[in-house]
Amino acid sequence: MPVVLSQRALNRATLARQMLLERRKATVVQAIEKLAGLQAQAPNPPYIGLWSRLEGFRREQLTDALKKRRIVRMSTLRATLHLMAASDALAWRPLLEPVHQRGLSGEHSRALEGIDRAAVVKAGKALLDEGPLTGTELGQGLAAHWKDRAPASLAALIRNNVPLVHLPPAGSWGSHQNARLQPIGQWLGESAADVAPATQDDLLLRYLAAFGPATLADAGAWSGLTGWKAVAERLRPQLRVFIGEEGQELFDLPRAPRPDPDTPAPPRLVAEWDNLLLSHADRSRVLSEAHRARVFTVNGIVRGTVLLDGFVAGTWKIERAKNTATAVLEPFTSWSRSDRLGVQEEAMRLLAFATDGEGERHDVRVL
Repeated sequence: MPVVLSQRALNRATLARQMLLERRKATVVQAIEKLAGLQAQAPNPPYIGLWSRLEGFRREQLTDALKKRRIVRMSTLRATLHLMAASDALAWRPLLEPVHQRGLSGEHSRALEGIDRAAVVKAGKALLDEGPLTGTELGQGLAAHWKDRAPASLAALIRNNVPLVHLPPAGSWGSHQNARLQPIGQWLGESAADVAPATQDDLLLRYLAAFGPATLADAGAWSGLTGWKAVAERLRPQLRVFIGEEGQELFDLPRAPRPDPDTPAPPRLVAEWDNLLLSHADRSRVLSEAHRARVFTVNGIVRGTVLLDGFVAGTWKIERAKNTATAVLEPFTSWSRSDRLGVQEEAMRLLAFATDGEGERHDVRVL
């Protein structure tokens, strides 16, 4: 009979693989490979995501990796912007094309009805062959030939059919400028030819290493891909299978870490849009459904969260006013005195990492 894993057991296994039980010593590339990418809609959260996981992490380490093309920012999993190791981005993106094709829906799909999409994609590639372009420039260039179509929708068609890197400084700390886009093969040059496309089997093994034990629905929620049942059946002989508290089948790598459920989990401040909260169909291993609406807002924001004993126990944000940076903490339940002190200490460390104004005062406020 398969072993039954409790929610606490799943929690500790996931935290161990996500480097949130203890900060690790690793390079930026090693960490992002181990984490299977970092979601990156906004520039700063991935930096905070690495700060919460790596010992002695400095902002310039990630910025340097982006500039040196070891890490790329582009649309991958779930057709969403991620930071990926360059080799993973090259190997995984062809497999994720169906996700991007489905992503072109709604307003853009209606605006492109009846158009020769292949011709638009060919024209878009030709424009990008001449040099990097912002999304606006790309749309305007295409609209010169398809005058009756919305430039934004024409540009969206290219973004969903051509693997485009957001060139730095876009995606680096504090950057808010429009990204210049370039096909990944052009950005990475000769090194791009040495990477073979991944298979869906490869992807499941990488997912489980970063987020397991997990269900096949979890793998679908993380990637946006379907067809995981056939993958799991092929790989079943080399996987370990568990049962969750609700009777669900959980797949895992045989030698992946599964700490004792009573392993201490220190207070952590988890970044906005962090993969910890976005990579399972069932988030209860870290987030109670009762608190979901306080983390996932109606306008699409995933707030920064406070972990206590490994589970989401509140949210955090940084406010700035009059030369003072304040970490504002919002508990979901009453925190013990020791928990409150632990979170406040972690919040002061975050302020030291995330702010760089000389003479700026740091403060923590608990709502």
